[in-house]
Amino acid sequence: MKSLILRKKGQVMMAKKRKKRNLVTYLYPDSYIADQFRTIRTNIRFITTGSNKRTFLVASPDAGEGKSITIANLAVSMAQQKEKILLIDANLRSPVLHTIFKLPNDKGITSILKHKVPINEAICHTEIGKLDVLTSGSVFFNPGEIIGSDLMKELLQNAANEYDIVLIDSPSVLEYTETRVLANYCDGVLLLLKHAKTELEKASEAIRVLDLAHSQIVGAIINDK
Repeated sequence: MKSLILRKKGQVMMAKKRKKRNLVTYLYPDSYIADQFRTIRTNIRFITTGSNKRTFLVASPDAGEGKSITIANLAVSMAQQKEKILLIDANLRSPVLHTIFKLPNDKGITSILKHKVPINEAICHTEIGKLDVLTSGSVFFNPGEIIGSDLMKELLQNAANEYDIVLIDSPSVLEYTETRVLANYCDGVLLLLKHAKTELEKASEAIRVLDLAHSQIVGAIINDK
């Protein structure tokens, strides 16, 4: 009977690991990768010290450069330091954060902006410190219109008043205009570049586009995985 109980416990632990297999900072907090995220977290802390900077967009020139996994692990790393973090999936075209954290996506950004659902009803609480996630919600035909609305800007402002840091996932910069709008709404942009994948010309173009959006690029993250 005892061995059966232990085996079941092991199965539960394996299930939890499978559930968050992409969250290296959660499963392996002492790993080299987790340490790299702590370095990014520390650099962001230097940026925000003595300022009102709270909202940060993580953007990439193209799709498929590991942006969502990166921002998820960064949010976990920050939450492990007892900071109150809100992670927002503003990629209404191809949302993925709800799958990484295994959260429902019936309520989210679109629920708040289109159906006037209170933000506290749409936010999902996680078991990782004070990390909350606001998923995309049901995808609408014109996500650019939703993201570009004054209500979205107001949502981010209200979130910044309630959380230490707000991290926002978004579509690729060069493909969709709503990312440029989000960049303008945020206090800073972290540009993610994929090692040996992101073309130099596209990286330069992304920087130019973000500059035209009057956004502030506060740093770059090189993803070599």
